[in-house]
Amino acid sequence: MQPTPSAEEVLVREIVALFCDIDDFCLQFEPLWQQHLVSDGSRQRWREQRLCLSEVMTIGVSFHQSGYRTFKAYFLPYVQPHLRWAFPQLVSYTRFVELMAQALVPLCAYFQTRTGRSEGVAFLDATLLSVCHPKRSGRHKVFAGLARWGRNSLGWCYGFKLHLLINDIGELVAWRLTAANVDDRGPVRGLLKGVGGKVFGDRGYISQALFEDLLAQGVQLITKLRKDMKNKLMPLFDKLLVRKRSLIETVNDQLKNICQIEHSRHRCVANFLVNVVAGLIAYTYQEKKPSLHIRTQTPNSLPTLIL
Repeated sequence: MQPTPSAEEVLVREIVALFCDIDDFCLQFEPLWQQHLVSDGSRQRWREQRLCLSEVMTIGVSFHQSGYRTFKAYFLPYVQPHLRWAFPQLVSYTRFVELMAQALVPLCAYFQTRTGRSEGVAFLDATLLSVCHPKRSGRHKVFAGLARWGRNSLGWCYGFKLHLLINDIGELVAWRLTAANVDDRGPVRGLLKGVGGKVFGDRGYISQALFEDLLAQGVQLITKLRKDMKNKLMPLFDKLLVRKRSLIETVNDQLKNICQIEHSRHRCVANFLVNVVAGLIAYTYQEKKPSLHIRTQTPNSLPTLIL
């Protein structure tokens, strides 16, 4: 019988596995990205840095897996004294914050390698991301001209809105980020590009024009009806899945309270975006995601949905 690994051993394995996965991606992506920036005129030359791109991305993503509430509280008392074995060329906190902003494009590209796909059932929702307390919105300058006022069932919020599409096993399929005052139905066509089957959303997605456009693309948008709408017969399977729309609300809750994609201490737009994307990537590494458990696995075959 093998002994149970200690918490430190588990941490070492997780850090090494995360770095290896990100580094394999960077080995292919970084040369092409550098060549594009130089040919485009955005960069004249590319200087070597103490921390390589994969190390910066690894630390950024690992923060959202750590359970710490703020990155500063994670980096200074934990990363610097305890993770020197993994990052021997570690820089200061101020310098690392500058490097994080440069990792935005690679993180967005890496996220595309971590997405799931819809197997016929998907869920759609939008959640607000506050950038400051509502009372401080008048003197907030970091996101001036970008953040907007939005409202949900919990009240008003000054910031942005994250639009998510997940499949039936809780995997992220697509996402969009807009100002908080954008209608939930606005980014739907872009989110569902290349997706087929049935997509379930709340009453905020009710639109006859949107329904017809999506149906022409092979997507059936299903929502609950408003009180002033005529009742229509719905297959039992669809009626049951509409009630399970809370699956994506659970994902939103985990993204905010476990992966820490929302806080009010951002000092630049780039690092706000890095925080969101790194949090989404960290979520994709969760072993246990919210799931409907409606897939069946047969020997020597791919999983299929029980419809």
